[in-house]
Parts: sequence; C-alpha cells; structure tokens
Amino acid sequence: MHRLIPRDEHFAELFAQFADYLLDAAQKLAALTEQYDRLEERIAEIRSIEHEADVVDREITLRLERTLVTPFDREDVHALSSRLDDVVDEIQAVAEAFVINGIDRPTPQAIALARVLSAAASQLHGALHRLGTFKGLEAHLKVVHELEHEADGLSRAAIAALFSGQTDAMFALRWREIYAGLEEAIDAMEDSGEVLERILTKR
Repeated sequence: MHRLIPRDEHFAELFAQFADYLLDAAQKLAALTEQYDRLEERIAEIRSIEHEADVVDREITLRLERTLVTPFDREDVHALSSRLDDVVDEIQAVAEAFVINGIDRPTPQAIALARVLSAAASQLHGALHRLGTFKGLEAHLKVVHELEHEADGLSRAAIAALFSGQTDAMFALRWREIYAGLEEAIDAMEDSGEVLERILTKR
C-alpha cells in the first residue's frame, strides 16, 4: 500500500537549484555595486536569473500539489520556497532601483551591504546543498545569522547618516529605498535559514 502513495524525493535537488540562482543573483548585485558599469546589461542578467528562480518556485508548488509524502513537512517546503523567492525578488528590485532612482555611483555603505548579502547567499547556498542529507547545515546557518546582525548595524548607520541633516532630502529618500531593499533581502535569507533550522529540529 505504501508504494501506491505518491512520493517525491527530489525537493532537495530543486532547492539546491534555487540556491544556485540565489547565489548567482547576489554575486551579480555585488559586482554591479562594485564596478557600476553596463547597468542595463547587469540588471537584465539579474532579471533572467529571477525568471529562472520563479520556474523552480512554480515546480516546487506543482510537486507539492501532486505529492502526498514529502521529505519534510509540507508547510516547511512551501515556506522555504516562498522565502527564497523573496530573496531573489528583492535582489532584482534593488538592482532596478539604482537606475530608477538615477544613482550616479553607489555609496560605500551600499557596497558593504551588497557584499554582506553575497556572503550570506554563499552560506545559504552551502546549507541548501546539504539539504538532501541534513548534515552540515548548522555551521552555514550560524554564519547567516551573524551576517544578518552585521547587516542590521550597517543599515542603521547608513540610514542615520542619510538623515543627519547633511544630505539632500531627495538623495536621502532614494538611498533609504535601496538600503531598505538590501536589508530586506538579507532578512529574507535569515528567514530562509530559520525555516531550515525548523526542518532540522523535526528530524
């Protein structure tokens, strides 16, 4: 009877693929802030990655609908996919905000936050690629949390500097949007890590 129950063991493979796209997008955003050239081309590349990530997200949803037995709880499968999708969406939004807001060059704070984002993506990538065996995730997730705390401090300092009275109001509003987007992407990565931690506690 158990063999008649639809079972899918390939969710871990899909999440590993999702991780590849997420890391690629984060690295490309960091490169955009550091080199700040060929903006339309760089943003188009990030949009393409976001599209591919959406395909994986939809495939995970379809598999959930047709599978009765999943390798971990269904709500965790959905939550993890949703949060990873949020990360890639935020990365695309931040990349586009540079052009939309007419940014001449990135601030040192934006470059620093993008680097933290890329570093966190690398750690989350490592954790997701170990989801098939559930071994060795904890060290990666610990660093994701540490990087999120570092990003919080960077973001608070950056936003405080914007409204210190020494910057133009429009400049401040434009950069607040970009700093907030970078922080939200990093927060979504930490949320993804928390879903993974929840999965581990249920093993």
